[in-house]
Amino acid sequence: MDDFGGLRIDYRATTDRATPVNLAHHSYFNLNSGGATSVLAHEVCIEADDCLAIDGEGIPTGEIRPVEGTPLDFRSPHTLGSRIEALVASRGGYDHTFALRSRGAEPTLAARVMDAETGRSLEVLTTQPGLQLYSGNFLDGSLIGRGGIAYRRWSALCLEAQHFPDSPNHPSFPSAVLEPGEVYAHTVVYRLGVHP
Repeated sequence: MDDFGGLRIDYRATTDRATPVNLAHHSYFNLNSGGATSVLAHEVCIEADDCLAIDGEGIPTGEIRPVEGTPLDFRSPHTLGSRIEALVASRGGYDHTFALRSRGAEPTLAARVMDAETGRSLEVLTTQPGLQLYSGNFLDGSLIGRGGIAYRRWSALCLEAQHFPDSPNHPSFPSAVLEPGEVYAHTVVYRLGVHP
């Protein structure tokens, strides 16, 4: 726990050879019903002006594109479902990495999620340069959660703070290679709240 009641994860790694390292936390969140209903009504705001362009397999191409005018523009709050249909044919929904505006030694705000019906909120803070938004596109009901709930498509979302995927193959991306003598260190905080 951090000082504000959030779940804080501090990652640390060392190596004796140059090693690509990109650790991330892949928790699923549904602020309304624990997965019994979809997250399409959740309002999402992401602190990013750009996202990573991806190919048909979801692998970054190396290009960083502005989110303005696209379904990936969460600079101001939008419900997840308001523009998801534009991405269904290519990725099944959201499965994209955002290039965050700020990155520092201390965790800074990367995203906010709010469910208007319950007033529940989630803030994600991180020291990483990227945030992956995944809308549970491939959940097929085979994963059973608490209370016997079968998780289906769009029944939960993930916000994964991380280096840019495929960084070793794109010199323009922040390096994900850990060298001997260096310490891999990053932090992510998931902070839940309730608002009237």
